Amino acid sequence: MSGAPFRNVALIAHVDHGKTTLVDAMLGATGVFASHETRVDRVMDSSDQERERGITILAKAASVEWKGTKINLVDTPGHADFGGEVERALALVDGVLLLVDAAEGPMPQTRYVLSKALALQLPAVVVINKVDRPEARIDEVVDDMYELFFDLGAAEEHIEFPIVSTIARHGRAVAGIGIPDDDADLSALLDAIVEAIPGPAGDPDAPLQALVTNLDASDYLGRLAIGRVVEGTLRSGERVALCHSNEEEPPLRRRLTQLLGFAGLGRVDVDERSAGDLFIVAGFPEVEIGDTLADPTNPKPLPRLEVDEPVLRMTFGVNTSPLSGGGKFLTSRQLRDRLEREVLGNVSIRIGNTASPEVIEVAGRGELQLAVLIETMRREGYELQVSRPQVIIREVDGKPHEPLERAVVDVPDDHVGTVTQAIAPRKGKVTDLRPGDTGRTVVTLEAPARGLLGFRSLLMTATRGTALVHQHHAGWIPWAGELPHRIGGAMVADRIGATTGFALDNLQKRGELFLGPGVDVYEGMIIGEASRPEEMQVNATKGKQLTNIRTHAADDAIKLKPPRVLTLELAMEWISDDELVEITPEAIRVRKRHLTESERRRHKRNK
Repeated sequence: MSGAPFRNVALIAHVDHGKTTLVDAMLGATGVFASHETRVDRVMDSSDQERERGITILAKAASVEWKGTKINLVDTPGHADFGGEVERALALVDGVLLLVDAAEGPMPQTRYVLSKALALQLPAVVVINKVDRPEARIDEVVDDMYELFFDLGAAEEHIEFPIVSTIARHGRAVAGIGIPDDDADLSALLDAIVEAIPGPAGDPDAPLQALVTNLDASDYLGRLAIGRVVEGTLRSGERVALCHSNEEEPPLRRRLTQLLGFAGLGRVDVDERSAGDLFIVAGFPEVEIGDTLADPTNPKPLPRLEVDEPVLRMTFGVNTSPLSGGGKFLTSRQLRDRLEREVLGNVSIRIGNTASPEVIEVAGRGELQLAVLIETMRREGYELQVSRPQVIIREVDGKPHEPLERAVVDVPDDHVGTVTQAIAPRKGKVTDLRPGDTGRTVVTLEAPARGLLGFRSLLMTATRGTALVHQHHAGWIPWAGELPHRIGGAMVADRIGATTGFALDNLQKRGELFLGPGVDVYEGMIIGEASRPEEMQVNATKGKQLTNIRTHAADDAIKLKPPRVLTLELAMEWISDDELVEITPEAIRVRKRHLTESERRRHKRNK
């Protein structure tokens, strides 16, 4: 085996329990950050959206050296919407660091990611993080962890897990249960990884088998395949065979143009990668996730990665509004190329055709995952229009079933009533209610996935941003029937032009506006929500008639209420089936699918 012995470890946890911060601390403790380097918090969360949303979206790898052992660290997302990333990361490793917040204890995603790890028989080191929090309840959380392992049917050897208490923010750890001393470092944690996580089991002298679990792209090297050598040794410059998903196709045989390995946060050229180590390979533009790099004389593919099915679908189409044209990428060909690239690197997204060549169906694991994809495309300069997300229906025993979601909501005690009132009309039910010692309550509820569309945004508004909402897929239930949507009808602009304060002043008495004065609108664009359920045609560009007569009352300054600004997620949830969200690099607008009133009437008649 080449080089030092090594360990492959994934960091798994619920959202915001400190995985990425702990990776930062481990990189610092092992000297990866040179003394002259500027430190960036959450260095592994490298994309703008990851920093803005405070979550990890993509699984990423780094490597550190500890007492002669190389440790490959894979940071994974905590949101179930990005579960495809978690599953790919677990295919790379031989054990997991399971992080739990010392005050919150195990949460829904803790259960979700741990169940995935135990299904693969991966041993765990349990890290109780944030033990310095005033509300920390370390002993209770450790008991909860044992209970969780028992609940998930863990094997006896997996229940005997080592425990390390940490304050990741300050890079301090102590073995067992306790609070690290002020002069402690992360030695206890790094020692526990080396002792408790086994080295890779593969034979470096066996015929080559290497699994591709991720893709990347380089301006200089083209498409890069990232994965793990399961058996044998991968050598730079040697011929290898690429086994595709289509087993009837003969494997591609080619010489490896470049072989790289992880070193710290970077990638370095290497001569070989042995069984168990992680690799990055250039020279196969055709490679896809789940493919196998194998011995060219006797290529044997490994089992492909299995990923949970998508539960939501929506359509992405070319922007057909009169205000389109501000983006860099506008055509259906560019849209399809971008989505096909996304599918290559994202195993939990699926795309399909629709009746129109200009509209593509996209299915994913959840509302957040789809919103992140749309926002990424918007920032890249794409213009598109999307429909309201729909759940994917599955036939079970001849009857339609829909996805069930479990949500865990952590709210201040004053807002528990807000949660229960919000979920009742959405056909949801509260399954558990646990008051804490810190003035907050954890409410667990179950509802059809349709019922939870926009639920996060609604709670954030109702609780002034103090609620924490975490959702994950909890199986399938019989179709729950019609669900209530929004209360008011759409206020639809009846002409093109710029909005005026005078027109909006009159309209705000009839509903809630989405925009202020001086904004360009077009026929069929929605400018607000009416107080009545009927759709309303309005003129938002009307100017004040100029006369010579002046009265004090008529000339009072116009007072407009602040408009309700629709974010991408709010807009996706608000629209009806006959409406679309228009997304451009500069703006997010809502509009009718058919822009003119006569088109809408004709479509309604045909329906």
